[in-house]
Amino acid sequence: MNELSHHTPAQPKAEHGTMRSYIIGFLLSLVFTAIPYYMVVNKTIAGTALLAMIVVVAVLQMAIQVLFFLHLGRGPKPLYNVTFFVFTIGTVLVVVAGSIFIMNNLHYNMTPSEATTKLAQDERIAQVGGEKTGACQEIHANHRVTISSGRVSPLYTEAGICDTLTFINEDNTLRDIAFGPHPQHNGYGGESEVTVRKGYPKTINLNQSGTYSFHDHLDPSVSGSLAVTP
Repeated sequence: MNELSHHTPAQPKAEHGTMRSYIIGFLLSLVFTAIPYYMVVNKTIAGTALLAMIVVVAVLQMAIQVLFFLHLGRGPKPLYNVTFFVFTIGTVLVVVAGSIFIMNNLHYNMTPSEATTKLAQDERIAQVGGEKTGACQEIHANHRVTISSGRVSPLYTEAGICDTLTFINEDNTLRDIAFGPHPQHNGYGGESEVTVRKGYPKTINLNQSGTYSFHDHLDPSVSGSLAVTP
């Protein structure tokens, strides 16, 4: 009589983490929570770069949660779990991108005062129902302000109403131009902040008369002034 051989079944891969993995996951979660908070509060970067960084950190945060706490890939069918996770990331990105598009569209079309003035200026709408919007129908002279090696040239610009002002950044550093004293800023002509990168000058319409100061919000020592006469 043949002896029956007994085979010990393979031990399934552990589905739970260790205390060490939980601590590592917790610390990483704190780090990736603090990074976007610091960037937003201190405005280390701005505009599209800030938004992209927040999205990247959010995806990394989600990956940390599912790897260290939900134990993705440790179950009996890890391939299915990974596939599900990939599709989840894709869905999240679509939802986030769609939400950003909708909010940007609403901000551009529905916010009062500053956004309304900017919209009127972009469309050259000088009057609505007989009331002036503050926008210029015709554009006159163009004036240029160049930022090079952390210095503004010229430091003082004289212009007329309905002229334009172009900010040119020759440094590799991102410039976030704001009007008024730092850190309390005052918008100008529908512009709250003007983000200027090297090789991408930005032009604004001078549709408000008066004397104004401007500076780089990320580096307030980079500053200048502007006088607009009627």
